[in-house]
Amino acid sequence: MNRLHELFAREGQSPWLDNLKRSWIASGELERWVERGARGITSNPSIFQKAMTGTDAYDDQLRALGGSGASVEDSYWELVIRDILDALEVLRPVHEASDGLDGYVSVEVDPRLAPDTTGTIEAARELHTRIDRPNLYVKIPATAEGIPAIRQMISEGRSVNVTLIFSLDRYREVMEAYFSGLEACPGDLSGVSSVASFFISRTDSEVDRRLNALGTPEALALRGRTAVAQGQVAYDMFQGEFSGPRWAALVERGARVQRPLWASTSTKNPAYPDTLYVDNLIGPDTVNTLPDATLEAFADHGTVARTVDADPVAAHDLLRAVGSVGVDLVDVSRVLEEEGVAAFVASFDDLLADLTAKVRSF
Repeated sequence: MNRLHELFAREGQSPWLDNLKRSWIASGELERWVERGARGITSNPSIFQKAMTGTDAYDDQLRALGGSGASVEDSYWELVIRDILDALEVLRPVHEASDGLDGYVSVEVDPRLAPDTTGTIEAARELHTRIDRPNLYVKIPATAEGIPAIRQMISEGRSVNVTLIFSLDRYREVMEAYFSGLEACPGDLSGVSSVASFFISRTDSEVDRRLNALGTPEALALRGRTAVAQGQVAYDMFQGEFSGPRWAALVERGARVQRPLWASTSTKNPAYPDTLYVDNLIGPDTVNTLPDATLEAFADHGTVARTVDADPVAAHDLLRAVGSVGVDLVDVSRVLEEEGVAAFVASFDDLLADLTAKVRSF
């Protein structure tokens, strides 16, 4: 049993792979990742941009789609859906063996719909219809406009990966959307699943930038600590929300907890340990989705131990200390959400431009 297997077997955390490309599916590399312990797959527009550019793995299908008169954007979705369907099949045994806990593959709605509630709802429904598999997660960003869409999807019994969560206040809204969606969903709830993707390392990148600008000894001493503390406080909130009579009533109908998922867990600052955002956020009922390099690093030298709730009081104190030296965490989360959405839109637009150029070259 390697560290990835131990992470789930001993501590109840599911390691997922934050990457997907057709060459891995064709070569069997994706199956090898699953055998090593990866229990799910996440994707996003940036991942597909990297997968589809600079390679000929998608050219035959793209050429056929162009020849049939499909638009470039429609062709993009056909390429994506084929990869997702193939990955879902690879992960199906994990989904079945875990009784629906893991084995999910996530695909994101058009990122340009982040400020459009109605458009997001329609796009999420369409993806669930076109990819009719029990282990599919449709990713919806946790923007203010995305929250009602999340609630609506859950109320329709559709499983959702809520992405781009950067603040504790927004996380509370996400949990409420899940609760109220379940309460509005008729019948048995055991087939409805969700994860709440809290972005980690980007928080340190932005907070550290502001701490460096302040330059005081008190500020500099806090560098590299905010992201983990915020994740640990989020877990404390999760434990509090998913208990009590309201949750018990939903459990009686078969409801599953909406697990916190730690995303953006590769270390951006080379001065920090490469498994910083894995080692310090381990605990039951959580997921950590890791780029393959970080997954390799943890498998090689990560520490398997329950850490996410080792000292919640210290985590709360750390966030208060960050605020007391002059860093506005509400503004940090606003900036990161705007940047996160913009980055995915830019990747999506760049990819469509690259595919357009490829079609013309054919």
